[in-house]
Amino acid sequence: MKQLLLLLTVLSLSLLSWSQNRYTISGHVKDEAGEDLIGATIYVKELNTGTVTNVYGFYSITLKEGSYQFDYSYVGYETQTKKIELNQNQSINITLNETSKTIEEVVVTAERKNSNVIKAEMSTMKLQAKEIKKIPAFMGEVDIIKAIQMMPGVQASSEGSSGFNVRGGSADQNLILLDEATVYNASHLMGFFSVFNNDAIKDVKLYKGDIPAAYGGRLSSLLDIRMKDGNMNKFRANGGIGTVSSRLTLESPIVKEKGSFIISGRRSYADLMLLLSTNEETKKNKLYFYDLNLKGNYKINDKNRLYISWYLGRDVFEYDDLFGFNWGNRTFTLRWNHLFSERVFSNFSFILSDYDYELGQYSSAAGFKWTSDMSDIKIKADFTYYPNTKNMVRFGVNGTFHHFNPGLAKGTGDETIYNELKMPESNALEWAGYISNEWKPLENLTINYGLRGTIFQNMGKSTVYNFDENYEKIDSTTYGSGDIYNTFYGLEPRANFMYALNSKSSIKGSYSRTKQHIHLASNSTAGSPLDIWVPASPNINPQLADQFALGYFRNFFEDTYETSIEAYYKDMKNQIDFRDHAELLLNPEIEGEFREGNAWSYGLELLVRKQTGDFTGWISYTLSKTERKFSEINDGKIYPASYDKPHNIAIVANYELSKRIIVAANWVYSTGAPVTFPIGRYEYGNMVVPIYSDRNDYRMPDYHRLDFSLTYKFGVNKEKGFKSELNLSIYNVYNRKNAWMINFYQDDEDPEVTKAEKVYLFPILPSLTYNFYF
Repeated sequence: MKQLLLLLTVLSLSLLSWSQNRYTISGHVKDEAGEDLIGATIYVKELNTGTVTNVYGFYSITLKEGSYQFDYSYVGYETQTKKIELNQNQSINITLNETSKTIEEVVVTAERKNSNVIKAEMSTMKLQAKEIKKIPAFMGEVDIIKAIQMMPGVQASSEGSSGFNVRGGSADQNLILLDEATVYNASHLMGFFSVFNNDAIKDVKLYKGDIPAAYGGRLSSLLDIRMKDGNMNKFRANGGIGTVSSRLTLESPIVKEKGSFIISGRRSYADLMLLLSTNEETKKNKLYFYDLNLKGNYKINDKNRLYISWYLGRDVFEYDDLFGFNWGNRTFTLRWNHLFSERVFSNFSFILSDYDYELGQYSSAAGFKWTSDMSDIKIKADFTYYPNTKNMVRFGVNGTFHHFNPGLAKGTGDETIYNELKMPESNALEWAGYISNEWKPLENLTINYGLRGTIFQNMGKSTVYNFDENYEKIDSTTYGSGDIYNTFYGLEPRANFMYALNSKSSIKGSYSRTKQHIHLASNSTAGSPLDIWVPASPNINPQLADQFALGYFRNFFEDTYETSIEAYYKDMKNQIDFRDHAELLLNPEIEGEFREGNAWSYGLELLVRKQTGDFTGWISYTLSKTERKFSEINDGKIYPASYDKPHNIAIVANYELSKRIIVAANWVYSTGAPVTFPIGRYEYGNMVVPIYSDRNDYRMPDYHRLDFSLTYKFGVNKEKGFKSELNLSIYNVYNRKNAWMINFYQDDEDPEVTKAEKVYLFPILPSLTYNFYF
């Protein structure tokens, strides 16, 4: 007992000694409009150490008593330098100005641009809305997803699609968050445009690996999109009139420097053009999409702040009075930031997500209505503890209630020929807890390690079909409302390190394990609005992935050019595919169509990027291989995944010729996607039956395309008032006819001959957009 008391006394004295004469500086870093700057750097010159702001712009750092020089910096903004006499806890909020402006009240220094080298994270890409806006736009629509698809390790699922594949993962293995709410279908107009209105977006960050322990539920990537908070100081408006759609964004203070809001809307108007037709039947058709983003925030006091975010988006297509199809997303997020102390930051969230679609035919006898939806209700609590300059601890818990309604189809009208067909609904509970620590044992070494634990529970009311070894239905089991009938447990370790060779170069490595409990049932590489999500169950195991990555990061020419090379290997188990000729639409026994197997992907990614100056952009190259093996598919032989494209190149360049004129171009190239082709045929009776190759044994032609844009600005010399710009974008400048599909058919003149026909989507497409600001 005496030894224990002695040990406790020593520990207490050590803690007391450590805490003596140490004080904490904390606060928020914002821009002139009051927008929180995510990932801004706070650097203490005397100690050669520092920290970064979190997703709410908050920072905290604890130091010994003394005099220090603090540099506050963010890419594209003037760095502020402050001399601070630290002899008590202090709250210091910083406002950074864009680099195009001058500020006399602070000292402007060279910006700390090497954060990509010294940050303890890898396999990530960050884009700001103003950077995305410079990229040539498809049909005049600035698109976050299209920009992400040109990053190393990321591939477009197909021509014009909003789907994307990351490091050998399928499109459903990407977790897409809008202000923490899951977006299940991120596409408009069958995938040609994404649901994200760039005018409402502040920050975009893609994690291709090294996903923080705070996030889970998907195997391959996290796309974290944050909406603007709204201007804290003055009313602002901006909008645009484009070839496909028009948009308008309004933002204003609620109470100056305490609260603000932003509302942003976008709508396409193809259907409005139809009203100009002289054909009365044509006037009845509808084809449009719309988005509405709304966000508000209010600072109650220095320790409490509330945020509310809401999104609504929908696509509508109706052909006369015969046929109709619509789908859409809804999200809602309520968040409360609370400071328990200068060292403990917390955020509590209540989140709703919903996706639904409806398909209908309106004729009296053959009329039907088909509906499907899924929804999430989520609560979460996240904490960050800043004990000292060598450690930053994050921990939290969350819970999600999932509801799946795969489909209900029923006849409409008194003379219908259809009976009601309903797929079994299901529910699930998903729990998670995590803890991680960013530890800096040496000045040039940072280690980030963490653990995430998950529980996934299937819950009634539900009907579960039981299958034999040949996937033939044996019987079914019905569970009552609230019954927990199946549970999966899992641990997901995450770790990375950063070893700085010097201030301009570093070596980084990471390992992560991820699990996925809900799966997308789709026979299409690009996906469609009719795809349904299916939870893990007694018949379907959760997917599992282990990913290793190693990289070298180096900056050149005073950190103006960022370069990196990363190698990765990803091993994936319990992967989902479907039997040949699978029936996925309105199939109550859909779980019998699933097949499980393994997959693996490995590759090398190179990036050169320049984010400052008149000339900006990046060059990326990815060399990769993705293969799959299923015992019951392709006779058990290994085959390439449908998104295995070994070579991917993207060149993105923007140049400001003057204050008024900006030119931009991008060129992309990728190896053709794997495909299964007929290689022979035989005659059976009067029918010609094709003989197909092994799965994905052939490839489509290689894909490449050049885009160009020219922007002319009006009113650039005005400090205030109305400003505008005119943007000309040209998609597919040299009119490349990239194959979207290849069809095979018998020659009409000689039935013994089979011909191939290439289908392409987009020729050269110019578009004009007028943007305005006031």
